[in-house]
Amino acid sequence: MSMPALAHEAAVVEKPQPLVGLATLMTMAFQGIDMTVLGQQLLDRAGLNDPDAFLDLSVLLQLQGNAEMGVALQSEALAIKQHFTLQPASRQSALRVLAIMAPGDLMTNTPLEFIADGAGFTLELLYISPELPMPAVVPEHDIAIVALSELDRNLPTLAMLKPIMANWPKPVLNLPAKVAELGRDQVCQTLQASEGISMPITGRLDRTLLQEVAADKLQLNQLLAGVNFPAIIRPIDSHAGRALEKLDGRQALLDYLARHDEPEFFLSRFIDYRSADGQFRKYRVMVMQGKPFIAHMAISDHWMVHYLNAGMAENAEKRMEEAYVMGTFDQGFGARHASAIAEVWQRTGVDYLGLDCAETLDGELLIFEVGASLSLHAMDSVESYPYKRPQMKKAFGGFVQMLERHIALENMDNQLDRVMPFIAGLHLHQVVRQSSSF
Repeated sequence: MSMPALAHEAAVVEKPQPLVGLATLMTMAFQGIDMTVLGQQLLDRAGLNDPDAFLDLSVLLQLQGNAEMGVALQSEALAIKQHFTLQPASRQSALRVLAIMAPGDLMTNTPLEFIADGAGFTLELLYISPELPMPAVVPEHDIAIVALSELDRNLPTLAMLKPIMANWPKPVLNLPAKVAELGRDQVCQTLQASEGISMPITGRLDRTLLQEVAADKLQLNQLLAGVNFPAIIRPIDSHAGRALEKLDGRQALLDYLARHDEPEFFLSRFIDYRSADGQFRKYRVMVMQGKPFIAHMAISDHWMVHYLNAGMAENAEKRMEEAYVMGTFDQGFGARHASAIAEVWQRTGVDYLGLDCAETLDGELLIFEVGASLSLHAMDSVESYPYKRPQMKKAFGGFVQMLERHIALENMDNQLDRVMPFIAGLHLHQVVRQSSSF
């Protein structure tokens, strides 16, 4: 795919086409649909300086593995405008939701596009950063959600948004200060005292210290209390299992550092969470103001469970178990860990987030990750996974209910704020009348 003309070199498009969007593009890629024609159409539009085409091309290139050029094209789009509108294919909700986003790759923001597409509400995408400040006029909306992930590279933008969103004229979900506290080394501390939750302490360690451990000059537990080999390591800001490995000893650490040149890493103790049958089961649970919804459950004979490498598509027995878990979630896993999941919301203060988790042998909720940007989608084949679509529809509906509930509560609070001075005035008037009667 050749690079289109840059934004400042081309004529402005006269009739902009609607944004295709992440959900549609990723679903097409996921299903193996040939996007050659669509890609050429987007290239033609980008040559006419169409910012929506630039943004769609950015996603398309990243899905093809070309993140660098994809992010460059996103910059071209944002140089023209910061606001994009994503209309659902079937509008089932009158809500207009404003997603505050940051520039960056596909891991930078919460993929709300899938929920908007599934629930049928309009999604307004507004990109903000220290280099792209909040515009004087923002899109019309009913509720806003800070869609940035908790990655280190988003922290400056989250800090910038903190005073802005504190005075936002409409209801807001996922306040930036709360999202910023979801870093792996922070949220594990937040949840340590929570009953029914097991979450290993994660430490942030620089390369120099780890090299000292690998050279047997330092003990691992001198850097992280209670942590010895085997341990889990990953670079800062890595997701989806990238460079995530189990280290069985010093030599493994030395080999790892030789293959990865990042300056900082997250490290935690390894927990063997396999079930009695020797399989590892990992659940993705989406939490909406304390209420849990199941996204998927994967089964693997390897400790690092990712849905796409767990062999779910090839194993009918695994899918049958997942279907049972999803169908009985409210009475099963969700009910067993309801109080623990509600505690996650209470302690983090983040309205919409995801958990990658499991169960310990003694019945606790074992949490691997608490993240604002974990995905919830309905891309899976209906033929292979007929049980998933109803569960996704339920989760999408739960998201809309959360929005509506938050809007109603905010309106109620605003009404009370207007009424309270009047009530206080009446009370004062009564006190004056009573005192004058003596």
